[in-house]
Amino acid sequence: MTPPRSPHAPIPIRVEISCDLEEIAPIFLKNKRKDLQTLHSAVGAHDFATLQTLGHRMKGDGGGYGFDAISEIGARIESAAKRQDLPTIEHCIVELEDFLNRVTVFYR
Repeated sequence: MTPPRSPHAPIPIRVEISCDLEEIAPIFLKNKRKDLQTLHSAVGAHDFATLQTLGHRMKGDGGGYGFDAISEIGARIESAAKRQDLPTIEHCIVELEDFLNRVTVFYR
């Protein structure tokens, strides 16, 4: 039996990916957590080139590892960086952090 969930506990996000990625998916997610620091620094510095590059990289890499949400967030960061839209970028960073904190990976 599963213990009752605290009303303040975040709801996990379940992502199923290929067992072929079992060794590298945790490394990918760890790197995305490191990217959060770079994204925050780039926002503080108004470094739109770095934001655009990281967004583009996330857009391309996320789906390849089975994390479509990361690709979608990356695409929005890339697009917002082109427009120099800091509020949207900051919102995307919050979304990315939330996703990374709640994702639970299952291998099939």
